[in-house]
Amino acid sequence: MAAAATDEDAPSSRSTRTEKLWADVRVDPVEIALPGGVGYTLRAYRSSTEITRSEPAAAGDEDSDDFDAASAAVARRRQGTRARDDEDEDLDDDEFDEDDLDDEFDDELDEDEEFEDDDEDEDEEVEQEVPVFLGRGGKVFLFHNPDKLVEFVKSGAPNDLDQLDTWPTLVKRITSEDIVPLEEDTYELDLVVENLRGGSDAWDAPLILKAGEVARDLSFALRIDSVLIALSAGTPLDELDEALRAAEAGGLGGMLARRKLKKIPAQQSSLAWRTIIGKISAAADWRD
Repeated sequence: MAAAATDEDAPSSRSTRTEKLWADVRVDPVEIALPGGVGYTLRAYRSSTEITRSEPAAAGDEDSDDFDAASAAVARRRQGTRARDDEDEDLDDDEFDEDDLDDEFDDELDEDEEFEDDDEDEDEEVEQEVPVFLGRGGKVFLFHNPDKLVEFVKSGAPNDLDQLDTWPTLVKRITSEDIVPLEEDTYELDLVVENLRGGSDAWDAPLILKAGEVARDLSFALRIDSVLIALSAGTPLDELDEALRAAEAGGLGGMLARRKLKKIPAQQSSLAWRTIIGKISAAADWRD
């Protein structure tokens, strides 16, 4: 009897009504753990032609100044239109202290500015699915309490999700009981740095890969260009992700990937991720 009650009360369970709500509105509740706490928010994916992102706060926001150049760089890498000269194969452990990491981001931005005009023309022709979060002005709104999240949604306060055609339906139907993120929408960014410090034998592939997923989504939606570039195709952190995926898949490819993982400096990776999580934390607007 006790076991049955535990299963019934498991936080991952959803009612049929809740499942239908999220399917109807095409929005999902998300749980993100940061060093400053665990919070709930909402995320949707829509065509880039349907979404208009609000401008980030201008004061002192160096990241937003170069967002167009950064996003153009990522689009170019994803489309495979420019080969990247990768000199990171044999990096020393001390090559990725935080100052060097920021310098690398700045160098990439400078390099990409000269291509910006051409890429903007290319991007206008490319329709893709992009993430959008409950937030505004380059911030993601996080709530410790589901009740507060629902209260905000029903308040009529402006946010980046209110442009969705399904938003009025969500506002009308959402309740606190619906804020039940699925396992794949739960991210533990607060554990990534410590896990990476443990070395390749201790690395938790699902933890790191999911962190990369939500960090990419947040950096695109919130215009955090330095994070967008740090996790883009061909970078050391992207190669770490690819090696982890291959190792998880097993077989001969997995064996080769595990060998590659042993050559990736743990200190380099943990420092890089510490910087990324710091930038994401700075973009979190805790609303309760």
